Amino acid sequence: MHYSDYDKALYYTLWGQWDDLLILMVRTEDQFLSKKIEVFLHAFHYHSTEKEVLESHENLLSYIDHAMVSTAPVMMV
Repeated sequence: MHYSDYDKALYYTLWGQWDDLLILMVRTEDQFLSKKIEVFLHAFHYHSTEKEVLESHENLLSYIDHAMVSTAPVMMV
């Protein structure tokens, strides 16, 4: 998994670039990220209830945040 995938996912999610998010979903090696993107795009595209869309959006952002913290490069002093 590349740290840049999380950066891209965050950027695409925040700016509503769903086509790019879909491409990232297919190309990423992180299966959890791929599934979170899939659930969000499905809820958004098929007009689920607003609560479901917001919940899947929040779950995606939470996972991205967690993954970025977990895979952050260690800085040597």
